[in-house]
Amino acid sequence: VASLERGGCGRSSNRLARLSDGSRACVRYGINPEQIQGEALSYHLAGVLGMQERLPPMALALVEARGRQWEPVREELRGSHWAEGAVVSLTRWVDNLTAVVAPAPWGTEASAGRRLQPLSAGELGGLPPSQLVELVQWSDLILFDYLTANFDRLVSNLFSLQWDPRVMRRATSNLLRAPDGGLVFMDNEAGLVHGYRLLAMWDPYNEPLLRSVCVFREGTARRVAELHRRRSAAAELRRRYRAREPLWARLGFLSERQAELLQARVDFVHRHIAHCRAQ
Repeated sequence: VASLERGGCGRSSNRLARLSDGSRACVRYGINPEQIQGEALSYHLAGVLGMQERLPPMALALVEARGRQWEPVREELRGSHWAEGAVVSLTRWVDNLTAVVAPAPWGTEASAGRRLQPLSAGELGGLPPSQLVELVQWSDLILFDYLTANFDRLVSNLFSLQWDPRVMRRATSNLLRAPDGGLVFMDNEAGLVHGYRLLAMWDPYNEPLLRSVCVFREGTARRVAELHRRRSAAAELRRRYRAREPLWARLGFLSERQAELLQARVDFVHRHIAHCRAQ
């Protein structure tokens, strides 16, 4: 880490790091460790699902003021008030990202107060390839946020409709677009741990959102089917997390109850995809 700067990375406790190779990364310091755990586990679940390219590359790091990684920024660390020995996440900074507004049907129907409905075969048949590519990116996002119970993106916009009827016409939280047109799923710290504790509050929004999708990327549907058949969602996530993240043990893994919830949500998505096929 060559320098640490305030601003540009969310909360005031976060920092923008310039690294010795010239690249930049957002360093996220969680209000509590489960936020960093949620960020890391969500990142690796995206890998299990075959959609990790939608998330900026991420790794965990240990805050050690006298450690080699942080030596050039020892003075900045003192001003950050980060606890010695805390685990932080480093997420690669991606340039030239732009805001994203939800497309129909989610934007138009939700703003009008109508129940979200999947597009019919006739409606899909009339869409150009570019719009179909856009739709399957959104369906990946909605499926991913359902599995992780992440409420801090499209779901939070739907929740805000009760006092702001125009919210769906504004940028979607924690979602940006790369120059190549691909959606970038940012800031996933509410996923899997924090989100699972708040299911009762957010599933009335998350579940109808998933049911509003009947167009899925073939690779995503295939991975969901495999995780359902093998009942291996938590086991595959744990294996990938442990193999690729040396600091995993400092944050720990999902509890047994959380692992069961993840599998149950995979099973629900699989049933929904089967229902869509039957239509």
